[in-house]
Amino acid sequence: MPKNIDQIVHLCVHLEAYIGKFYIDRIISDQAKIAKLWENQARPEQLEPTKPNWNVWLIMAGRGFGKTRTGSETCWKWINENRYKHIAFVGQTIVEARQVMVEGESGLLSVIPDGVLEKYDRQNGWLLFKNGAEVRIYGADSYERLRGPQFDAAWVDELAKFKKTEKFWEQLMLCLRLGKEPKCIVTTTPRNNPLLTKLIDDENCVVTRGSTFDNAANLAPEFLENLKKQFQGTRLEVQEIYARLLTETTGALWTRDIIEYEHPPNNDWRQVLVAVDPAVTDYETSDETGIVVIGLHSNQKAYVLEDATYKAKPSEWVKKVVELYYKYQADRVVAEVNKGGDMVQDLLMACDRHIAYKGVRATRGKGIRAEPIVSLYEQGKVRHSKPFVELEDQLCGYVPEVSSKSPDRLDALVWGLTDLFLTGEAMHEYKAWV
Repeated sequence: MPKNIDQIVHLCVHLEAYIGKFYIDRIISDQAKIAKLWENQARPEQLEPTKPNWNVWLIMAGRGFGKTRTGSETCWKWINENRYKHIAFVGQTIVEARQVMVEGESGLLSVIPDGVLEKYDRQNGWLLFKNGAEVRIYGADSYERLRGPQFDAAWVDELAKFKKTEKFWEQLMLCLRLGKEPKCIVTTTPRNNPLLTKLIDDENCVVTRGSTFDNAANLAPEFLENLKKQFQGTRLEVQEIYARLLTETTGALWTRDIIEYEHPPNNDWRQVLVAVDPAVTDYETSDETGIVVIGLHSNQKAYVLEDATYKAKPSEWVKKVVELYYKYQADRVVAEVNKGGDMVQDLLMACDRHIAYKGVRATRGKGIRAEPIVSLYEQGKVRHSKPFVELEDQLCGYVPEVSSKSPDRLDALVWGLTDLFLTGEAMHEYKAWV
């Protein structure tokens, strides 16, 4: 015990310093734990959907997006919160499921804290947690093994490459019969697969799309550079990097094989225009306004430079059109006048009187107008400067006289290429203000 006031003061100073250090260390430790929480690290599209009553979360994204990490973290969250106790992990083979979904760099074992796992039976594909939750590992190539078990949740990895996808899926759905809200996460790079198409159209399926470059901050720069060199300008770039399902629609005018990618060799442009298919209303059910920038190069090829289509009020999308006009130093804006009459002209005049404008009026049906443009693609006269996935999905999904939705991106593209190549296909109403 201290014997005088000096000793007491000395003891208090040291005690204060110790207590201060204790609390500082504790704060640092707590902050480190908070920083490690998945909710603070994940991008918004990697977090569990907030939509009510979903039963399948389809994460269809490019390589390196973070699909495996998302699956692992979500499953651990379910286990940790005691939401799901019986979870199936399914890969193409049980070996792949174990190596990627459990033991991989982003697998389940890499995201769970120390001390929460009671047992890992590697040989039999079984993980038991101290709170009673369990994970069973399966291979889709042995889908018959799913006839007996039952689960309240599942995670399926790389569904698109399974050999007997529909038979496997039937068995898995029959297994998801425990609990009040059984859920299934599907992480996959897209391939043309009937089951994926069904899931995308299912109202109880939440679809998350993403590209490799969404996760660029966590990927090696050399890997990204090699991806560009290897896949740029190919169908695989659209599928493996931008994660688009390359489906073919029977009767569609465009097919995937006639869409080619090429960067313009230089800026020696003959003409550049901004083509617009205007939406005249802004209701929830209104169409988007098709806005596509196209340039005719001195090499006699047309390049699609940008697809800026979006849904907005006329007073908003016209500002976007003017912005693109100056960004690309365009020669004119080309817009359809059938629906809105002089609306585009009036909006442009109000926004910027120096914009050169040409109105085009359809004299024939949409399908007939589009056929010559498809021929330009087949002749190699049109190139896309990069994958425009929404535009290309619309092109390859549109069937004349069958498709019900108005193809806004397609319409804008057709108007633009018609103006550059086929001046006889539409009646022009040329306006310019200087």
